[in-house]
Amino acid sequence: MAARRNLVQYVVVRSDLVHQLSWPLGAVIAQACHAATAAIHLHYLDPDTQEYLAELDAMHKVVLQAPDQASLSSLARALTEKGVSHKLWVEQPEDVPTCLALKPYPKEQVQPLLRDFKLFR
Repeated sequence: MAARRNLVQYVVVRSDLVHQLSWPLGAVIAQACHAATAAIHLHYLDPDTQEYLAELDAMHKVVLQAPDQASLSSLARALTEKGVSHKLWVEQPEDVPTCLALKPYPKEQVQPLLRDFKLFR
């Protein structure tokens, strides 16, 4: 049996939604769930996604925080420029970008692109 690769799905959430704009924590968690589910759906046939889903009890997610909408949008642009598959979740009907989720990737492939973002608190 081949060694299990360290696949991770990164989710980056705007921390200002909770800390400055007083969104309920549950609503922000729902945004992260929407983004993660959408990223999996959009990249369902990707080999990394299939491997990630094959071991449901071993899925690994890392939730990071972006301080505001500008930093989240900047990250989305940088990921797009580097060809990193992700889903920017934009809450409707307000049209507010709230978070983004990458498809599952080997940790070492994408972690350097996210090093400026800390764990969500």
